[in-house]
Amino acid sequence: MIVGTSTAVLDAPEQDSHVAIVDVHASDAPAAVAAAWAAYRPDAKRPLKLATPNPARNGWDERRTFDYETSPNERAAVEAIALRSGDSWTVAIIDGTEPTFEKRGAQLSLIIQSLRPKGYQRESFVGRKALSLNPQRIEELKSFVETSMPKLGVPGASMALIDGGQVVYEGGFGVRELGQPDEVDANTLFMAASNTKGMTTLLLAMLADEKKLQWDQPVTQLYPSFKLGDADTTRQVLVHHLVCACTGLPRQDLEWLFEFKQATPASELSLLGTMQPTSRFGEVFQYSNLMASAAGFIGAHLYDPSRELGAAYDDAMEKKIFGPLGMKSTTFDMERAQKGDHAWPHGDDVDGKPGVADMAFNYSIVPARPAGGVWTSAHDLIRYVQLELALGKLPNGKRLVSEENLLMRRKPQIGVGEDQYYGMGLMVDKTWGIPVIHHGGSMAGFKTDLIFLPDYGIGAVILTNADNGQLLLRPFMRRLLEVVFDGKPEAVGDVDGRAATHKASIAKDRERLVVPADGAEVAKLAAHYVSGALGDLTVRRQSSSIIFDFGEWKSTVASRKNDDGTISFITIDPAVDGFEFVAAERGGKRVLIIRDGQHEYVFNEGA
Repeated sequence: MIVGTSTAVLDAPEQDSHVAIVDVHASDAPAAVAAAWAAYRPDAKRPLKLATPNPARNGWDERRTFDYETSPNERAAVEAIALRSGDSWTVAIIDGTEPTFEKRGAQLSLIIQSLRPKGYQRESFVGRKALSLNPQRIEELKSFVETSMPKLGVPGASMALIDGGQVVYEGGFGVRELGQPDEVDANTLFMAASNTKGMTTLLLAMLADEKKLQWDQPVTQLYPSFKLGDADTTRQVLVHHLVCACTGLPRQDLEWLFEFKQATPASELSLLGTMQPTSRFGEVFQYSNLMASAAGFIGAHLYDPSRELGAAYDDAMEKKIFGPLGMKSTTFDMERAQKGDHAWPHGDDVDGKPGVADMAFNYSIVPARPAGGVWTSAHDLIRYVQLELALGKLPNGKRLVSEENLLMRRKPQIGVGEDQYYGMGLMVDKTWGIPVIHHGGSMAGFKTDLIFLPDYGIGAVILTNADNGQLLLRPFMRRLLEVVFDGKPEAVGDVDGRAATHKASIAKDRERLVVPADGAEVAKLAAHYVSGALGDLTVRRQSSSIIFDFGEWKSTVASRKNDDGTISFITIDPAVDGFEFVAAERGGKRVLIIRDGQHEYVFNEGA
């Protein structure tokens, strides 16, 4: 760390990424940011992409975010956050590489979240009595969801609430599918996505009760073929590490998102054996869907070693969790879910207009379903939250799982930000002094959250059928706390700010996109590409549009000329938008390059 009179620079261990915190006096946010860059890196000349205001929060009178243009081959992450208190500004400059910031995102969050004006005391609900979710307060929450949905472009949502351990509300808002009259209700099925993880670890807790596993037992003792790409990490993994996001294994989703037609639970477990950790064991929070998937399938093997992993998992979840909890509509069966009252996924088109999305992409989770494949309703999911609040007892008083093993899933495994940590498929947030346990879920066109306050007997679930539902989740949590603890009214402003920023970002990105993709650049593409990890990519024309077809799913693409002269092709169909392929040449062959946070994949020109 380098400290000056007004500047501190925090360096990542990789030495390729930095966070500069600069205190300055300036007339406005742009002037403050310019002064901060001059103090930190006076030679920096990166063009500004977009400046967006954020609501005043955490003692700051003004907040503004500045995003800068980068080209994909740089793999650069550059941003400035300007915060004003009175006539003084604090500017945080984030300047580094995508791989490092993706790996160290929790540490970055800790830095940014902990920036507050001198003397400011955070809002705390410690010691406050929770107000009951009476009809008036339920109406306040309903009104918040209903008024937020059109602001964010969310067609449908479903919500359920618990107070005193009892369900006090369940219902729906909006429509299941744009352009169709069917309304969402409490029984409408949504993909709950990663909210499956907490139920998967509940299965492990029940198996621990049955002495079929111990939380501190090496996984290889229970499932000898379990293997990661690093032998030392494999040996260290205990049962409670399977869903801790703490093993050093990075988020590496593209393999199972692109190539899943022939995938099975067994092949997904084998895929883990090809994945290398990028940080030390227990060093940083790194979210791995396939590790969570392994947790469920290994639990299923312990439940019934004679059956195929997927069938054993489905049966275990039905017999041990869904059935006893009365979650009668909850299922992992994609076809069954889509035959009844279910929501369709939605996402924005290239111009920011919400549209119905193709379901094909979401089949990617089927062979990895313990990580996020469950379909459920507000009516059903709130029953799971009810069990959590009752510490493992059913409404009739019968114990389903021991309190000890249920609570093991909430123990801190790794920090994810200031006063926030990850357990096992559950996140505990103490931002407001009291524990708030929650977890989000995200699949294409579906965004969900479950929330409960273990000290107060209060819980909620919200399920949405749009990618933009993600913008509603944190404000919904905030609004619940405002209503229950008479907190500062911030949630509505948070929704308004997120909606404005989202629209501004889409409009700015749209300025550089060519739709349909530039014909001259398309003419340079090969007709077919192959990646050893991600499978086939076929380029084809459909009317005036250019389609990238991956076999399992497909999307229209736009083109963009980057600042370094390269050309990108970017998927733009609702809910599968944003996958970026950079056209290049390697070894005299045409290639397309796609990257996630820490990995690069090459599609080579095929026959």
